[in-house]
Amino acid sequence: MITPGRLRRRRPPYGGRWEAALLSPVILTVLIAGLAFSTPREIAFSRLLPAAPALAAAMWPVLPTILLGTFCLLVMIGLSFVYTDLGTPYTAAAIVAVTLAAAYASHVRLQREETLFHVRLVADAAQKVLLRPLPRRIADVEIESLYLAAQEQARIGGDFYEAADTPYGVRLLIGDVRGKGLPAVGAASTVISCFREAAYDEPDLRGIIHRLETSICRYSAAFPGQDLPERFATAILAEIPHGGGHVRLLNCGHPPPLLMHHGGIRVLEPTAPSPPLNLATLIGNRYCVDTVTFAPGDQLLLYTDGVTETRDRTGEFFPLPDWIRGQGPAPPRELLDRLHRDLLHYSGGRLDDDIAALAVRYQNTRSQVKQFGVD
Repeated sequence: MITPGRLRRRRPPYGGRWEAALLSPVILTVLIAGLAFSTPREIAFSRLLPAAPALAAAMWPVLPTILLGTFCLLVMIGLSFVYTDLGTPYTAAAIVAVTLAAAYASHVRLQREETLFHVRLVADAAQKVLLRPLPRRIADVEIESLYLAAQEQARIGGDFYEAADTPYGVRLLIGDVRGKGLPAVGAASTVISCFREAAYDEPDLRGIIHRLETSICRYSAAFPGQDLPERFATAILAEIPHGGGHVRLLNCGHPPPLLMHHGGIRVLEPTAPSPPLNLATLIGNRYCVDTVTFAPGDQLLLYTDGVTETRDRTGEFFPLPDWIRGQGPAPPRELLDRLHRDLLHYSGGRLDDDIAALAVRYQNTRSQVKQFGVD
C-alpha cells in the first residue's frame, strides 16, 4: 500500500509536544527575564538572554528569530535601569551577535529543508514509477500490497513487487535486491521493467525468469561497483490462470509464501531450489515450477524477508506462520493492515529492513453467479 497524493510539508507527528517545542524560545525568554528581575544582581541571570535567539534558530524562520533577539535586547536595556552596574553593554553586544548568527543559521536551515523537500518529491515520483499502485482486482483475483521503509525518510528501496493481467493469467512478482541505496534501487527497477514486458510475452514462467536473469546481469555489467560479487535478488513468480483452480510458483531463493486454505496454513516450500537472480552462472540455471491448488476463497501471502526478520526487543524473529493462524478469515486489505500494525508493535516502531507484501485472494464470481441462478 503506497499512500497516494501529493507530498506536502508536514510538521513532525508529535502533536502537542511539537507545539510546545515551537514556543520554547518564548518560554525561555520569559523565564530568564523573570529570574533576572526577581533575583539579586549578583546572580546575573540576564547573561543567559542570548540563548533564546540561538534556540529559536533551530525551529523558527529568520524574521521571528530577529524579533525575539530584539525583544531580548529591550529586556536587557530595561534591566539596566534597575541594575546600573549589570554590565549591560557586554550582554547587549552578545545578544546582537548571537541574534545575527542565529538569523543566518535559520536561513541556512530553511534552504536545506527546501532542498530536502524537493528531493523527497523526486523520490516520491520515482517510487510511483518503481512501485506503482496495483489494481485491487484482476478478473477473479483480489490483490492488495504493503510497503514499509525501514527509515521514515526513505521513499524507495530494494524491495519490489508487480502484477500483470496477461493472456496466460494473472502473474505476480515479488522480490528483494540484496543491499541498500541507489544500486539496489537500480537493480529493482531493472527487474520490474523487464517483468512488465516479459510477463505478456513468455508462455512459461521459466521464460520470464531467464529474461529477468539476463536483465539484471546486464545491469550489473553496465554499473559495476564494490558490491558487484554480492549483488543479487531473490524473487518469486506466481501465475494464477484465468478460471483459477491452481497457482504456479517459481521461487528463486525467496522466503516461501503462505497459503491459507479452509482455515489451515501451508508454507509453500519449493520442491527443488532455484538460483536467485544474477547467480545462475555460479550455481546453475535449473528452475523449478511448483503447482499448488488454489481454490475459491483461498488466500496467498507473498512477502520479503523484512517481515520474518523483524525482531522484538529480545531479538526474537516475528513468527509469521503463527501470526497468520491467529488472524482467522480476513480480506486481503484487512490482513495487510493488521500485519502493518503488528509488525510495528512487535519491533517497537523501529524496522531494520524494508518490508513488502502481497495478499492475493481468489474468488470465482462465475460459480457464485451460477449458484444464485443469475445468468
